[in-house]
Amino acid sequence: MAFERKRRCPICNTELHFSIKDSPYGPFCSERCKKIDLLNWIEEKYRIEREIKEEDLEESKS
Repeated sequence: MAFERKRRCPICNTELHFSIKDSPYGPFCSERCKKIDLLNWIEEKYRIEREIKEEDLEESKS
């Protein structure tokens, strides 16, 4: 398994020993960290600091 660079879980800072593509939890190390991140969004601990524009809501045409 080749890695481009070392990655860490954005919630608990655990070093990840797998690529994000191989993980069912995305950039997180576990389901627990994924749920903590979701809860942070729900509790508005994260926020988008700029006005959302119409093109932000369109699906990317790649």
